[in-house]
Amino acid sequence: MFASVLSAAIFGVEVCPVQVEADVSNGLPSFIMVGFPSVQVKEAQDRVRTALKNNGYQFPPKRITVNFAPADMKKEGAGFDVPVAAAVLAAFGMISPQVISGVMMSGEIGLDGEIHGVSGILPIVLCARNLGCRFCVVPYDNLKEGRLVSDVPVAGVKNLEELIDCLLDPEPFLKTETEENIPLSAEKEKNMDFSDIEGQESAKRAAEIAVSGFHNILFIGSPGTGKTMLARRLPTIMPGLGFEEKLELTRIYSIAGLLSREHPLINERPFRSPHHTSTPQAIAGGGRNPRPGEITLAHKGVLFLDEMPEFSRASLELLRQPMEDKVIQIARASGTYSFPADFMLCAAMNPCPCGYYPDLNKCTCTSGEISHYMGKISRPLLDRIDISTEVPPISFAQLHGGKRGETSAVIRKRVEKVQKIQEERYRDEEINFNGQLGSRQIDKYCPLTDGASRLLARAFDQIAFSARSYHRIMKVARTIADMDDEEIIASHHIGEALSYRVFDKNSVIK
Repeated sequence: MFASVLSAAIFGVEVCPVQVEADVSNGLPSFIMVGFPSVQVKEAQDRVRTALKNNGYQFPPKRITVNFAPADMKKEGAGFDVPVAAAVLAAFGMISPQVISGVMMSGEIGLDGEIHGVSGILPIVLCARNLGCRFCVVPYDNLKEGRLVSDVPVAGVKNLEELIDCLLDPEPFLKTETEENIPLSAEKEKNMDFSDIEGQESAKRAAEIAVSGFHNILFIGSPGTGKTMLARRLPTIMPGLGFEEKLELTRIYSIAGLLSREHPLINERPFRSPHHTSTPQAIAGGGRNPRPGEITLAHKGVLFLDEMPEFSRASLELLRQPMEDKVIQIARASGTYSFPADFMLCAAMNPCPCGYYPDLNKCTCTSGEISHYMGKISRPLLDRIDISTEVPPISFAQLHGGKRGETSAVIRKRVEKVQKIQEERYRDEEINFNGQLGSRQIDKYCPLTDGASRLLARAFDQIAFSARSYHRIMKVARTIADMDDEEIIASHHIGEALSYRVFDKNSVIK
């Protein structure tokens, strides 16, 4: 007897439907799996057979063949246990093959028949919605995650007995209460605010410009000046996520296995801060079956590189392509995988190895040591950073008795206003922010006054700007003009944008 049920395989961040077919025939007793299953998937035959036996399901000695179609894609993970069990039960006639038709399933089965949660449930449910499945069966541990998609019925089961009951009569399981008075996303304690930062008005201004136009930013300053403090508060001045953006992020984190079972919805913009010892594979993503790396986990949020020169050259250089394309391509023998990478890069570094240049009373570094330290970051990567600003030491007067600065809520309102201007301007383009402008779009959307044009020409003659640096200056000036609610970029907008090119002016090198 033949039976078939629907499941799915995850490749990168894409989901491919997989038909799990089972056939029972006469012959030497065996349990054979075909269709390019991995070792993990092949182990399902022992898990499923033992779990069924331990739950009282005895099968006559037959030849069992399970096929995963299409056969040209390698199947990975333990999520195929549940569809294999359902297909085998239907092939033996213990349940009707019709009850599993048009049903998407995923889950791992223990030897005692308990069904355990797996990663990647949200994208699988989204795939079921696109295929028009009748309903989905997922582990009860993943039920909240699955029901984030409101327009496809999702049932959660805890064990094999509930799985069979659900297939025979799905209504009670589809109506299982999930509307507990528990938020789908955990509310984080609001313990970070821009008002916590004493002084550093120029750095806070640069941070607001960076977030308003989604520009990459680099903070340069001595230890203890507040670089990390500034960076960690960037998400607090970013506008909130729309529901589709939340689903997109939740899908990525689901595939990466980083979702909370109790609060599965990603409700806030991510802030990822990998350690400087992270490998290039950890930053970019990878593995035999590639999984999202830090730059993908920072999608729609901030990727913070603290002590930037301490990262390996390979880890830094791989950022160049995704910073431009907002996507990263990972090639493997089995194919090429695309991961979203629309992140805002924020980096922090000292001006020299000891951290105290240009204070010659404290700095112990030679010119050669400083040049070598700065040389760890390549010029092409620096050119892709729109804003580089110095974070000077804080004075005693600023720390002791100084008035509190603006709150994140006040700054965020201004950021939202500026981003609304960009949204209206680029509604016919494929971009949303000034930081995404291409060279042709810069000519169209960045008109200059005569004074601004002359100032930029003088700066270009005096400082060896690259073409990419020129474009970055224009993008930042466009954002500053938007903050002043001016359509034409004036000379003071260009002047401020030029002040954020610390490396071009070589102001941190002896």
